[in-house]
Amino acid sequence: MWSEQVVLLDAALQGQALLRWHQTSRFCSATGQLTHRNQAGSQRACSSNGIIYYPKMSPVVIVLVSDGRRCLLGRQPAFPLGMYSALAGFCDMGESLEEALCREVAEEVGLELQSITYSSSQHWPFPHSSLMLGCHATVSPAHTQLQVDHAELENARWFSLEEITSALKLQTPPQRGDSPALWLPPKQAVAHRLITEWTKQQLLKDTDQNQRPGSC
Repeated sequence: MWSEQVVLLDAALQGQALLRWHQTSRFCSATGQLTHRNQAGSQRACSSNGIIYYPKMSPVVIVLVSDGRRCLLGRQPAFPLGMYSALAGFCDMGESLEEALCREVAEEVGLELQSITYSSSQHWPFPHSSLMLGCHATVSPAHTQLQVDHAELENARWFSLEEITSALKLQTPPQRGDSPALWLPPKQAVAHRLITEWTKQQLLKDTDQNQRPGSC
């Protein structure tokens, strides 16, 4: 049942992104003439010189930063009440994935990344068609002081494993007027996947430490 829901959701997101691209690509950028889509809807061609245009996606980096004990989440003003998510930003022209991640984290919260590990990717059509590139990253436990850029984020803070574990158990988002408990992105989002992966890694780490000889 869940796999069927994922397939339907992916198809809906793909269709939404394609429809929006057709709506915003009606004119040729070289001639200014109208473009026409092919029968399959997979491309558009200029009515004047036949230049063919294909749908494009913008690469976006999204990263869950950890200091070894906690993970870092940020909040934008447009987020629902109490919601925090992994840090994200568009790749600049000519940047590698790693360069974009380091720049975004430095700009938004003033931290320097030590290591980066790729996790997974996801197409995301809101507000425009993007390819989300999800990663995990670490910072030195000695350098975790945040310098939040409030032009980018409303807030950012470190969360403990206990806080994240409790938030993952919530089934419904907080309603208007409720106390702003931590609310995480939906299961379909790559940010949720990153947070879940980090939680499992921390639980395994704690289990391994408890099983070592001499541990209490």
